[in-house]
Formats: sequence, structure tokens, C-alpha cells
Amino acid sequence: MDLLKKTARRAAAAACGLLAVAALPAVPAHAAPGAETRAIPARYANQRLDWRPCDSGPLECASMAVPRDWYHPGRGPDLTVAVSRHRATDPAARRGVLMMAAGGPGASGLGRPAGLASYAPKLAAAYDIVSFDQRGVGASTNVVCSGQDAVDALFAGGDLRDRSEEAVRGTVERARDFVRDCRRNSGGLLPHITTDQAAHDMDLYRTLLGVPQVSYYGPSYATYLGAVYATRFPRRVERVVLDSNIDFSGSWQDFLTGQPMSFQRRFEQDFLPWLAANDATYHRGRTPEEAKASYERLRASLREHPLDLEGTRVLPDHLDAAATGIIYSGDRFPDLAGLLAVLEDPASAPAATRRALAQKLKHPMDARFAADFFSVVCQDTPWNRDTAYWVRRSGADSRAYPMAGARELAFTSVCAAWPRSGAPRVEVTGRGLPPVLMLNSEHDPATYYEGAVRAHGRLPGSRLITVGGGDHGTYQSRNACVDRYVEDFLLDGRMPEADAACAGRPLPSPAARGAAQAEEPLSMTRSVPTTEPAAGEAR
Repeated sequence: MDLLKKTARRAAAAACGLLAVAALPAVPAHAAPGAETRAIPARYANQRLDWRPCDSGPLECASMAVPRDWYHPGRGPDLTVAVSRHRATDPAARRGVLMMAAGGPGASGLGRPAGLASYAPKLAAAYDIVSFDQRGVGASTNVVCSGQDAVDALFAGGDLRDRSEEAVRGTVERARDFVRDCRRNSGGLLPHITTDQAAHDMDLYRTLLGVPQVSYYGPSYATYLGAVYATRFPRRVERVVLDSNIDFSGSWQDFLTGQPMSFQRRFEQDFLPWLAANDATYHRGRTPEEAKASYERLRASLREHPLDLEGTRVLPDHLDAAATGIIYSGDRFPDLAGLLAVLEDPASAPAATRRALAQKLKHPMDARFAADFFSVVCQDTPWNRDTAYWVRRSGADSRAYPMAGARELAFTSVCAAWPRSGAPRVEVTGRGLPPVLMLNSEHDPATYYEGAVRAHGRLPGSRLITVGGGDHGTYQSRNACVDRYVEDFLLDGRMPEADAACAGRPLPSPAARGAAQAEEPLSMTRSVPTTEPAAGEAR
């Protein structure tokens, strides 16, 4: 966005001329709520948002200067955070501000108010819907790690199920090289790309919007960000909706190492039975076992004979990354079935289809996304730094849950080698929080239901809506039951008296190609960050 970039440059230039201010006192680990008792330094609180039309769509965009480190605002140059808003369409009925955030961590939130306003006209009438690109991401100041080739080599260099000594050593070395590149290329920014710092950015944004409170909707990683924000600033949030929940009762290590199980469950209990039921169309096997065997045969053939698909060398890792990304939404099961057919017999597909698929498969994880993702998850909470432990653990998970377990060593080796973090750990206890409505599907592959239940237990007074099926991101997915709970709560404050349930939407017919609406995933199989899912991309 040219306008965003120009605005960001102006804000950064202006910030360089501002005077330094006294440092805020450091916050200890496991800090209790209380950040809202500290005044935002005047140099930041007195900014004015220069709203301009965004490059496309019905949104206004601006940027704000934020300190590199909220606990020492006078140290180092300021950062720029790009923000957006969709003004309430019925000013007379306007009830406040609804803040959104993106998933990932590493995805862009800037364009999201337009999608929500289009999907939910009643919310658009009642709220100014606002969002932002989190520090490190998109049109905000970026954090930089490795180039795309290095990221490709780490996450799609061949077959991550290979447990030979040479292969394991290579994965660990490439992870360490990635961390070395992060330290070298980030310009000292790494320690400040954390959820806690982003939560303080959010409160500055609230201040500049001129409102004492905001309501909040956040899916996927944004559930964690929202929980941290509400913990830090409990009196500055009114109504909170957390959709597809990170388990914030524990650490990132605990949460992410639980994902191989949930991805395998989604694949085996939802996708394979659907594929077998549609054998007349896809010819992958009449039972889930036969369908799984056909997947494994294709994967083995890519290991023995990598496929040159329109210039993209497709390996087993590409297939696994595509499959785990697509199963975030049941709407896209036909896309995965079609992808398997093309990879098995490329000549049968039109040239345009082959070219499009090759581009989607080329980079299983975008380098910009990877830089922010690891900055956050490796620093917010502690990690085991014993490489031998991760070799053993990933070996067991690769055998038990190969869909995502095979990738575990690449991800955990990055965090094991990451510079030790001094970021305060925010313990989400639920004390003093406003009403919180939580949503989670039972077979969500990325934010698994068991973790959502634990997170729910951390928030006394919250309500959990259990949604059937396994879609990641349950609101804005054309589920009338879910939509009713969310909109009744945000518009009128109506909470269910107890936890409740909604049926999942039916899985599509073979010919269906619905446009999926689920949130960007937070997962060990993250693909190119985009709001437009397509074959081979995670969302």
C-alpha cells in the first residue's frame, strides 16, 4: 500500500525529532494487571492520527509512532504501527469501538475491518471497527530474519520425516542459521517483538481514538493477544470475543507441541472419511484406510522422484504443508482432493491450474511471516533449550502424528536456539476481566479444543461455545448459530447463561468450492500469510 508506506515514513521521521522521556518501571515476570495505572508518555499520547483513504476498500488508514520498548521509551528509535478503521455506518446508533487483531502471529490485520463490516452490517452500524498491523508485520515496522531461500530450505528442503542422523543434524543446523540471521539482520529489534509490547501498542491506539474502552474480537493467535491486553488493561475493555483459542494457561512450548495430535486428528477423522465417501469422484479409496494409503503412496513417490511442476520442485514437505494448511476449513476439502489428483497426474490438469498450484506450493512459509512468528513464540514464554530433548520428542511425534509431527524439530530447534528473552511473562488469571465469550470447534487442527477448555478455565465467568466439526475460525463462516451468539453479545451484551453448543456446518459436496473465511492459522504448518486462501496455503 503506497499510502500506508508514505504515512509510515512520515510518522517515523516525526518521531525521530521527539524528546526522550523517563523510562517506565520494568514489570516483573508473571506480573499482575496494573499496566493501565501508568500514564502513556506525552510524546506518544499527544499524537494525532492522520486518517487518509486506504489504497483500496472502504477503510481509512493512518500510522502511529510507538516506543521500541514500552518499559524504556527513551531507548532506541521509535517504531511505526499502521492502523485502519471502518466508521460506524449509523452514527446515531454508534455504541463504541470494536477492535480486531490478526492471527499468526505474523499475519496482517489492516484490511480486516472491511471484511467484518461486509459480513455483519449490524456490527458495522453500531461500531467503528478498527484494526492494525502488529509491530513487526506488514505496513508496520518489519522485523527481518532470513531470506526466502533459507526459510524454504528449513521448512521444505525435502522430507522432514527423515530421521537419519544426517537429516536431523541438517535440520538443527538450518534452524540455528535462521536464528543467526535474525540476530544479524533485525537491527536489535528482536527483543521487542512480543505479545506484551503489542498489547501496549493497542492501548496507545485506544488512547488516540479518544475512547475509554474498546470491545474486542480476535481469532487464533489474536485470542492470546486479546487475553494479554485484557489482563494488562482490564478496565479498558468492555466485551471480548475470543475465537479459536490459544491455550494461554501454559506456555507456547506446551501449546505448539500439542498441535501434531490435533492436525493428525483432523486429517484422519474428518478429511479421510470425507474423501472416502466421495471415492466416485476422486478415486482415492473407498475407506479412510485406503484413502490414507493413497496419500502415503503419493508422498513416497515425491520422495523418490521429486516433481517438477512448472518450475517448482515439489517434495514431500510441500505436500504435507499444503495438506495441513487446507484442512483448516472443511469448505476446502475439495481443494485438497484436487491437489492430490494434480500432483499424481499433472498432465491431466490445465496449464493454468498447474501454474497456479506451483506458485502456491513454492514457499510453504513466507520469510516475512516466519520472522514475526518466531520472534513472538520464542520470546513470550520460556522454551526447553536442550537439542537432544527435541530430537527425541520430534522423533516420537513424527511417528505418532506424521502430518505435522515431522515438522516439529524445525520449529522447536529455532526456539531452542533463540536468544534468551527478557520479556515479562503475563499470566492470564481472569481477575477483573469483563465478560468474555469464547468459541472453538471440536476438531480444530491448530487451536485444539482441549487447549480451549483449559483457557476457558482460566477465565471465571467466561462462556465457551463448542462448535461441531473442525473449522479454524468459527465466526464469519456462515454458521447462523455462532453468528447469533457473537452478535447478540457484542450488540446487546447478551451472554448465554451457561456454556453452549452449535452444530458445525455440513461438509461440502465434491463440486463445491466455497470461499473459506477462517482466520490465519497459528501453527507449525503456516504458509504464506494471506486473507485469500487457495490450494496449498494455510490461512
